Amino acid sequence: MIDVVGVKFKDAGKLYYFSPGNVDVQAGDNVIVETARGLEFGSVTMGITEIDESELVAPLKNIIRIANDKDKAKHEENLAKRDETLRICQEKIDAHGLEMKLIDVEYTFDNSKVVFYFTADGRVDFRELVKDLAAVFRMRIELRQIGVRDEAKMLGGVGSCGRGLCCNTWLRDFEPVSIKMAKVQNLSLNPSKISGMCGRLMCCLKFENDVYTYLKKGMPAVGERVRTPDGKAVVVDVNLLESVVKTRLILEEGDKKKGIEEKLSPEFFNYGKEEIKRFGKNKANNSKRRDDDLSDLDKDTLKEIKELMKD
Repeated sequence: MIDVVGVKFKDAGKLYYFSPGNVDVQAGDNVIVETARGLEFGSVTMGITEIDESELVAPLKNIIRIANDKDKAKHEENLAKRDETLRICQEKIDAHGLEMKLIDVEYTFDNSKVVFYFTADGRVDFRELVKDLAAVFRMRIELRQIGVRDEAKMLGGVGSCGRGLCCNTWLRDFEPVSIKMAKVQNLSLNPSKISGMCGRLMCCLKFENDVYTYLKKGMPAVGERVRTPDGKAVVVDVNLLESVVKTRLILEEGDKKKGIEEKLSPEFFNYGKEEIKRFGKNKANNSKRRDDDLSDLDKDTLKEIKELMKD
């Protein structure tokens, strides 16, 4: 076990581990640390904690010092330069006619490097742009291409729920999201309903997936034949959160070979999960169904869904 502190450089950024060394540091302190990019100004969000060494990525660097008033002033000065730096960079991009969208800029604390973040549909030859920017800022220049999810995380916004984007307000890392999660939760597979501002599947599909997966165990599928206290029935709807199965009783069995249609009750009957019994054949057939099967979608919707599933 080893003592570490957790430091963030952005409110919704990743948590990085540093050794407290001889510095008496507590959660909420601003600190100066050394990173691969140089000196950085960060905030301690996790006080001194013991963790297993296997969780660390070597080498573990020490906190240099707790930030003083001069350090905080310098950090604020770097933040204040953001708008002007973005304006200058955008002018250079336009002058070179580059197909790229400038997203954000960051200065390292010691002003040894300035990092520009951008998005683009493909690779961009920005060598001449780097030369121009280096001549203006007289420091190391780094242009970093990011994805659409990272763009949303940096810019922020309001989601369909009416709250700030999770990725911009509290979500540290992006987790894999699949269309299976939407199907498990019985959500409409309309791309406009399950995609976020980034144009990819909403991160919040992941949040309740484990609960829905647990509740779905043993529940019949829509269209499945089951045995109820009142006789055989056909499932017409399933409420996973309440574990209730909505059915129509089978009044008369059908026979396709003889042309006899199945007759169902006009009324609907609700039963709890524990009140129904699934037939072995139906249960086996249902287990073979893939929640991520998209074969029932039209070609245009399927194309949009596959676009949402890109990284």
